[in-house]
Amino acid sequence: MKILVCISSVPDTTSKINFTADKSAFDKNGIQWVINPLDEFALTKAIKLQESQGATVTVLNVGDATTEPVIRKALAIGANDAVRVNLDPKDSFSTAKEIAAVAQNGGYDLILCGKESIDYNGGSVPGMLAQLLNQPFVNASVGLDVNGSEATAIREIEGGKETISVKLPAVIAGQKGLVDEKDLIIPNMRGIMSARTKPLQVVEPASSEVKVQGVSFDSVPPRAAVKMVSPDNLDELVRLLHEEAKVI
Repeated sequence: MKILVCISSVPDTTSKINFTADKSAFDKNGIQWVINPLDEFALTKAIKLQESQGATVTVLNVGDATTEPVIRKALAIGANDAVRVNLDPKDSFSTAKEIAAVAQNGGYDLILCGKESIDYNGGSVPGMLAQLLNQPFVNASVGLDVNGSEATAIREIEGGKETISVKLPAVIAGQKGLVDEKDLIIPNMRGIMSARTKPLQVVEPASSEVKVQGVSFDSVPPRAAVKMVSPDNLDELVRLLHEEAKVI
């Protein structure tokens, strides 16, 4: 079985987010980049299938050369090889289209990815990818079993869980719960060393088509200063809630 795992390179959640002076782009200076956490659940699931079923695991990233340290980390976790599409992605459609171009020529039985990336939270790439490939799609999966040419996925729905069976090849978008957090793999020294020699193929983009263009970015407004009110001064508290906070 051949598995393709799509990974995004995203800012670490502890990074301070800034934009360029003209607010036209995200300022990448000083940012620590990591594997998108939801993609990491998908990658770990793929490694488990590698161990149990002898699957080969390829990781795919659409990004420029700055994403290669993150790709190498995925190789250190246990992926067999990697592909990088040499494109700075601008929208979900162009990203999905590039992934589809690679997948169509790779003969993959299963495509795994996170349901969304934590930077833009669009959540549209997996569904677009499945449509472009004309393959079954299960979103927000919290469980997955593969038996021969069939995959059984569990997804959370309002008030419960839904179990879905699909024929392979298929696209499965996972989230927290696809594997236990304690099972997420921290690369050891052997994995880090072996990642240096694993194949990383760089391919040029198949298309330059972009349907969405970012116009400007704005930071979240800073929080207002906190006003402390003595617990004995209820009249002042009521006045502030009524006149300033305007919640009563």
